[in-house]
Amino acid sequence: MTRHADYPIDSLYLNRWSPRAFSDKKVSRETLYTILEAARFAPSASNIQPWRFIVAQTEEELATFSEFIAPGNRVWTDNNVPAFILLLADKYRPNGELNPYYAFDAGAAWQSLALQASQLGLVTHALGGFSKDKAREVLQIPDQYEVLTLIALGYQGDKNRLPKELQEREAPNDRRPLSESIVSFK
Repeated sequence: MTRHADYPIDSLYLNRWSPRAFSDKKVSRETLYTILEAARFAPSASNIQPWRFIVAQTEEELATFSEFIAPGNRVWTDNNVPAFILLLADKYRPNGELNPYYAFDAGAAWQSLALQASQLGLVTHALGGFSKDKAREVLQIPDQYEVLTLIALGYQGDKNRLPKELQEREAPNDRRPLSESIVSFK
């Protein structure tokens, strides 16, 4: 499927999507850090930068992360994804007050890293299908951090590596028209 925008936008936005098929090619530390560096420069309220990243790349780290990935996602993540990034956000401001923008700001960091990965020829897939509680337990994440999403990172691979039911879904999906996203509540 080729995506089409209703208005002129950079092709980066049209070409970025979330595949499940990854190649065997490893992600170098320099490439990973370049992607995380882009996330570091995401905008944040009061410049608090609440996002934190836990990275898995070694066989041991990937095995640890697989402990909290839902079985439906392990069908495609196990022995397929060369790197994971667990996105967390510190829920509190430096003065100890709740930061009401922590998730919004961490979302900006996610978008920045996804677009930087795409610029470098890599793909990302954010997973909701994992146990946040188990991730917190296994990785000993303090309560002040909200576990937000797990991001698969790597180079796109052949969809034939996936189970048949996922091969059919392995294509960019479309978006609703912009006119349906602009609303008025008066």
